[in-house]
Amino acid sequence: MNALASARAIIRAPRAKRERTWQDRYTLAFAIAVLGAVAAEPLSRAWNRIVAPAATTDPATIGTGLALVVLAYAGLIALARLVGPITVSPADAAWLVPSPLTRRAVLRPAALRLLVASVVAGVVLGVTVLTVLGVPDLATLRVAGAVLVAVAACVGGAATAVLAQRGDPESDRLGVALAALAALAIVAGLAAASGAALPWRSLLTALPRVPASVIVGVAVAACLAATGLAVRTWRALSRFPSRAVIASSARVGQATDAIVTLEPGLLTWIAEDNHWRARRLRSRPWPHLPAPLALAWVEARRLGRRPTRLAALLAAAAFPALAAVATGGITPPVAVALLAGALTAAASATAGARRDIENPTLIRLAGVSRQAARAARAIPPALLAGAWLAAALAALGLVGPGVAAGASWWAFVPLCAPPIAVAALRMAGRGPIDHSLPVLDTPGGPVPLGPLFWGVTGIDVAVLGCAPALTALLLQPAQTAGFLTAQAVATVLTVGAFLLRARRT
Repeated sequence: MNALASARAIIRAPRAKRERTWQDRYTLAFAIAVLGAVAAEPLSRAWNRIVAPAATTDPATIGTGLALVVLAYAGLIALARLVGPITVSPADAAWLVPSPLTRRAVLRPAALRLLVASVVAGVVLGVTVLTVLGVPDLATLRVAGAVLVAVAACVGGAATAVLAQRGDPESDRLGVALAALAALAIVAGLAAASGAALPWRSLLTALPRVPASVIVGVAVAACLAATGLAVRTWRALSRFPSRAVIASSARVGQATDAIVTLEPGLLTWIAEDNHWRARRLRSRPWPHLPAPLALAWVEARRLGRRPTRLAALLAAAAFPALAAVATGGITPPVAVALLAGALTAAASATAGARRDIENPTLIRLAGVSRQAARAARAIPPALLAGAWLAAALAALGLVGPGVAAGASWWAFVPLCAPPIAVAALRMAGRGPIDHSLPVLDTPGGPVPLGPLFWGVTGIDVAVLGCAPALTALLLQPAQTAGFLTAQAVATVLTVGAFLLRARRT
């Protein structure tokens, strides 16, 4: 430990020389005060929801809320598995991890940070569950037990993610378990929201009135299981492979650099390069297709090599339906979720377009004009966006009467897919942020125009190109013929401007 402390002191000596001034302490106190003021209103609403009578809670709302909490939990564990979760600073990764120092002592700060983050995430999830269910009598044991169950679940999941990072068999098992948990949560949430879970309605209504002794027993069992996993993880730190820590630290360092330099576009490049690096791909002959369609075939082959991404996109199609039940109908957040999900699905099929923009020589080598290449590159995003919209509308039709009940709603899918594909290609070609643009002073504070323009590039085309469909979805008119005509005109204008701009370029 003395050698480790000395090594850390040498590495962090330049930062240790600077002493904290009263300005530093004032800034820290002011930041804490601002965060407290911002979080006061959400915490007040959550507290009022907790103490509200549970008898007035709709079972469908309870089922949907619990499904969203389970999905959030699975997403947090998947994010921890993707990030590391044991990571150290670049200096420690370069000098301390490969050194003969005790591996457990080197990784102890990272393990403590992970433990604190897991406890905080567990408290937030526990309070969210209590907000969904409500606690009529506000029993201390019931509230503490629910929070302890959530904290134990987060700590145990983080410990399992650490064991998976080490390369144990838990790696594949954890992925399968998270996928199964997310699928079960989506199916259960849709079933509860659609009314198909009528036998469960009494169970959902009785959840807020579960005896405190049962909750305490479940909390004790969960804490014992989480403690066992944490002890096993702590023992595994002494034999933790250095390659896993160095690789995860490099990913986190690259992501941090991209965020600090305000270049979030680099994150997708980093993730794509890290995925395909050191992978062997089987060579297959191309089908006999025209030259422009061959470019679309390459993009389709790339998507086929990543079935996990396609499965995640398909599962995310149920989120607008769950949001519709949680918000009480087709509200603006549901429309935003539909548009954002379709745009995300389309953007996952634009890697070839980004390569063409970075290196235009590839298009010339293929012997395809720029206009034909852009049209071919738009085919996979359009098909993927259309498939995602169809799945999302089908899920909405299960939980909401009138939403996709008529054939006219499905007619919006092929009309909205091309503008969304054009928006995804526009996002792929926006390049880095222009930090030379001025800062605009507004009543809400200064707004840098560079990041603002970078963020809305592509989203503006999607909103304008799908405005008639989104309006019809929010208004729910009896006849949608006029909205279909307006959507067809918007699609023709968007695609025409896209191809015309390619010809002029």
